[in-house]
Amino acid sequence: MLLDSYYSEQNSEVSFTREQASHFAKKIAGDFNPIHDEDNKRFCVPGDLLFSVILSKVGLSQSMRFEFAGMITDGIPLRIDQKSDTDFSMVDGGGKEYLHVTRSGDTTTNQTLIEQVTKNYVQFSGMNFPHIMVPLMESKQIMINPARPLVIYESMELDFERLDISAPTVELTGSDIDVDGKRGSVTLKFCFKENGEIVGTGRKRMLMSGLKPYCQIDIDDLVTRFNQRKDDFSALLAA
Repeated sequence: MLLDSYYSEQNSEVSFTREQASHFAKKIAGDFNPIHDEDNKRFCVPGDLLFSVILSKVGLSQSMRFEFAGMITDGIPLRIDQKSDTDFSMVDGGGKEYLHVTRSGDTTTNQTLIEQVTKNYVQFSGMNFPHIMVPLMESKQIMINPARPLVIYESMELDFERLDISAPTVELTGSDIDVDGKRGSVTLKFCFKENGEIVGTGRKRMLMSGLKPYCQIDIDDLVTRFNQRKDDFSALLAA
């Protein structure tokens, strides 16, 4: 995955350009959320990129929880604030926290395994829309605002039975959606498999805002625009 091409590091601080973050979202995660476009006024660095970077720095533990505390834009240096062996944060120069990590159990710093876990998880994570999100929204007859679609990470958990594994794949095991007025949350449950055996489980929670009544025409248009953005980016890379 060559993660180091998607961030810069200086004096033990990491930062992201818009191009690095946007290309990670599109090329690695297959995530075409407009909020990760380089020219978007509300641009933010993908949560999966923060997750990938901190995992490469602190290692993979049997049980980990990642809580996303704020949206990070380009060019802001972040450092890892280690409160203890089991408690880390990514903070800016003013101490503002953007990602909080707690962990327990055994830990490995095997970068080959960490890259495999990261890559397979991120590619799974990027499939949220439209494959998972659209059926969930239809089931509740609500939808995100197609003019200003906003879905953001809240938290993610990983739990491994053991760490003597090499390249576990990721599979969806369940999904739920909760709606409260114009806000909602989506929870995705997944597992890690190696050689047909479940070696770990996980949970990802996302927040939605600006919800409106479900409209199939608007959803179809949103999906069409998503696929067009994907095709346009592929064409740009090919050129």
